[in-house]
Amino acid sequence: MQPSLRKSSHAVFCIHLHIVLVTKYRRKVITSEILTRMQAIFTDLCEQQKSILIEFNGEEDHVHLLVNLSPDNHISEFVKVLKASSSRLIRKEFKSHVSS
Repeated sequence: MQPSLRKSSHAVFCIHLHIVLVTKYRRKVITSEILTRMQAIFTDLCEQQKSILIEFNGEEDHVHLLVNLSPDNHISEFVKVLKASSSRLIRKEFKSHVSS
């Protein structure tokens, strides 16, 4: 796979970031339905942050994201947005499953 270069007004860049997010206490709460919804959430959040979700996968207790990051983003702030927003939405939409 050849990396795709992206351009801004004054730079050419290709920043790939591999992120692994783990559930609290490694609880096995992620179902296939939750994974599908998480992929949609992460895709939307990445687009809002001028980044691209390249790959997404996960298991019952963690998810992997491969993101083409924009140099406008700070990594710590980007991950904070991903974690906080996805957690809030998943807890809201799958309250009965996650809280049990």
